[in-house]
Amino acid sequence: MSELVLQLADEEAMVAFGKQLAHITQGHGVIFLEGDLGAGKTTLSRGIIRGLGHVGAVKSPTFTLVEPYEIGDIRAFHFDLYRLVDPEELEYMGIRDYFDGKALCLIEWPDKGAGFLPKPDLTITISPHNAGRSLKVSAQGSRGEAWCKALALEFK
Repeated sequence: MSELVLQLADEEAMVAFGKQLAHITQGHGVIFLEGDLGAGKTTLSRGIIRGLGHVGAVKSPTFTLVEPYEIGDIRAFHFDLYRLVDPEELEYMGIRDYFDGKALCLIEWPDKGAGFLPKPDLTITISPHNAGRSLKVSAQGSRGEAWCKALALEFK
């Protein structure tokens, strides 16, 4: 399965989806998060990071570009590239060091980093739908396809 579309009713459902996705990824991979301002990208990231076991606050890295999370043996990085002026800035911050295959990287506004980001395992596009959100989950490789299959079983 390479694509899955889900309708989530509210913020609580978004966080629950994120927690399930965290379980499926086991703290490894690259996920692109797309959608307009206020779509729910950071809410989804919060669910994923909490699903990995993080107990504290999960804030938007809008001004810092990246927020790291050390959760036991798991490392997660939450990127928000919205304020990035030039994708080449990522090279100066050592972006390649984050993608060693041993961490989970969540990237909001990935289009701002075009040419400097690796291929994602999943791309999740969030858009408004009635009172909730619609999520289009697209696999970008075999790992992403396995994740889509697992999510489809959980969210029938």
